[in-house]
Amino acid sequence: MKNGGFFDKTSKTAYNEFVKTNSSVCSRVMLNIERFEIASRYVTAKVQNRYGDDVTINIQGGRLGIEIQDSLFKIKEEKRENPSYAYLITSLIQNAKILARKLPIVGRRDWLLIYEDTLLELSVKDAYDELEIVLVV
Repeated sequence: MKNGGFFDKTSKTAYNEFVKTNSSVCSRVMLNIERFEIASRYVTAKVQNRYGDDVTINIQGGRLGIEIQDSLFKIKEEKRENPSYAYLITSLIQNAKILARKLPIVGRRDWLLIYEDTLLELSVKDAYDELEIVLVV
């Protein structure tokens, strides 16, 4: 990821915290997003999981959090690793600035559901096409 600085102060804080959590990472995925479908209060996109199946991403505003989709992440259940946070990191297409967010994991779904206002706004503008999600214990 090219570094053109940080999108905002929150991104800088979250990214610097993320760099220090490497030993706590239990799963990570890089999502390539071809296009967003815009609805009235959310956006969706299709990505492929590790099995080659299409999975829907839904990004909404409002409360902060993420509901993860099991086929996107390889979580070792036998080690009882229950991730509590997810770091979302992307580089903006136009200026290569890094957007980073730390979101609490609030559940699991049949699709990936992200609640974060800024990420929603940037999705509507088609400002990024890759999103790295790192789950932390």
